[in-house]
Amino acid sequence: MASKVSCLYVLTVVCWASALWYLSITRPTSSYTVHRTYDSTSMARKNVSFGNIRTRPINPHSFDFLINEPAKCENNAPFLIILISTTHKEFDARQAIRETWGDENNFKGIKISTLFLLGKNTDSVLNQMVEQESQIFHDIIVEDFIDSYHNLTLKTLMGMRWVATFCSKAKYVMKTDSDIFVNMDNLIYKLLKPNTKPRRRYFTGYVINGGPIRDVRSKWYMPRDLYPESNYPPFCSGTGYIFSADVAEMIYKTSLHTRLLHLEDVYVGLCLRKLGIHPFQNSGFNHWKMAYSLCRYRRVITVHQISPEEMHRIWNDMSSKKHLRC
Repeated sequence: MASKVSCLYVLTVVCWASALWYLSITRPTSSYTVHRTYDSTSMARKNVSFGNIRTRPINPHSFDFLINEPAKCENNAPFLIILISTTHKEFDARQAIRETWGDENNFKGIKISTLFLLGKNTDSVLNQMVEQESQIFHDIIVEDFIDSYHNLTLKTLMGMRWVATFCSKAKYVMKTDSDIFVNMDNLIYKLLKPNTKPRRRYFTGYVINGGPIRDVRSKWYMPRDLYPESNYPPFCSGTGYIFSADVAEMIYKTSLHTRLLHLEDVYVGLCLRKLGIHPFQNSGFNHWKMAYSLCRYRRVITVHQISPEEMHRIWNDMSSKKHLRC
């Protein structure tokens, strides 16, 4: 079985390399054709669990799953679900995460489920490659919105919807990005503490208190007609935050009646304000690049802008030197 998986993995890597070379020559724009779609009628039945919504949604999130893993939590609810926002071309990053901090078998007796979040790409070759990848690893979910920077909010809401629908018995959820290194020991044992009673209505990360940027040249530009207020509510950097699993359904339901914003982390903060949930500041979450040193990385939970090569190097170094004291 191991040799079969290894062969499939090698084949996937070769196919990804071929696909990216092909895309450097031509860029097809065919629609997404997959073999494992999820029945939207069945999904609608699942959505009954969100309760009776008496007003008409202004943001109905009416997307179907093109790739789904509905049985991932069937046998045993995980202690932690990790939702990783990624893009189609980031196979190397996904594989690095699978082989390092995102390995679901890192902690004996603690079930962790890792899922990569994607939208639909305009390149049919990339969609087909992600479909093949999902058939090997079974850790990818895709909805039929266009995958783009301005749709990052939809990607996060897809993750919230998935947790609320298919894995509501989980204890905690982490949302992060594919260029983040996570110190899982600190996350599991120092922050979440499996032997303690799970928290409810809990949300933590690197809390930002700021306001909208009105400069149209900025990546984080926010038009006044879309958000007229001068300050954002406190929100956690989208590079990495943790919340109790009950909050996933709350945010998803609240989003149905909250005008959509393209800044994902700000939007989640708006939903939290409506829910009366105040995010807790945690200095272990870093939303910037940090030069590697063993002792420094032992003190943090997340570090931003880590390449796949760095991820392997950091993970291997920290794993082999656990016996050393700082």
